[in-house]
Amino acid sequence: MNTAIEFRNIKKAYEGKVIIDALNLSVAKGEFVTIIGSSGCGKTTALKMINGLITPTCGDIFVNGENIKQKNLTKLRRNIGYAIQGSVLFPHMTVEQNISYVPNLLNKRNKAKTKSAVSKWMNLVGLDEELKHRYPSELSGGQQQRVGIARALAASPDILLMDEPFGAVDEITRSSLQTELKQIYEKTGITVLFVTHDISEALTLGTKVLVMDQGVIQQYAEPEELLQNPATDFVKQLLTLVRQ
Repeated sequence: MNTAIEFRNIKKAYEGKVIIDALNLSVAKGEFVTIIGSSGCGKTTALKMINGLITPTCGDIFVNGENIKQKNLTKLRRNIGYAIQGSVLFPHMTVEQNISYVPNLLNKRNKAKTKSAVSKWMNLVGLDEELKHRYPSELSGGQQQRVGIARALAASPDILLMDEPFGAVDEITRSSLQTELKQIYEKTGITVLFVTHDISEALTLGTKVLVMDQGVIQQYAEPEELLQNPATDFVKQLLTLVRQ
């Protein structure tokens, strides 16, 4: 198994309060891992450790076999896409400028390559080319979220981290974005880690589902295995929300 991300004996505490305790996890390349659990269980903390936005209290994280402690974090982040709820776009930049921000850093003066990347990802996330010259304030919530995803993917990263990216949009838009994201994943084969508070979304999107509670892994399994053989009472309780 080729490992994309590995957590080894990870602990994170804030002012003595342990958020994550003894996290050991290997994510294979090409998996779409959805992460779900109780509020404050460490989902977002675990995600942000992968690109160095949060530093563990102790333990090691490996990305593509390399310990990120030995990596330049700026370079590391350029190869990891990151999309969060509400998209957080640069308000003074157009759609095209937002999406091309990282490709411009990577491609330097190759403007044609960057332009091609922008068109490709706008098309893949379902954005009309006519929106290129609009600013974020001129877009709907769903369009902004699509731009955020396109921006995260535009550098052709090996890994895409997503923190409740569809939490701020309506149900119809959310369903459409889920479909598009699944298609993008199937076309690119990148490794995705996707934090959500919606168990149905976790089961729909994930090739694997990671269930956490109070900083501890409750189960890490394929959706079908989770449904058929919930490992703990916490997982069983979570699954009752699907069956209601």
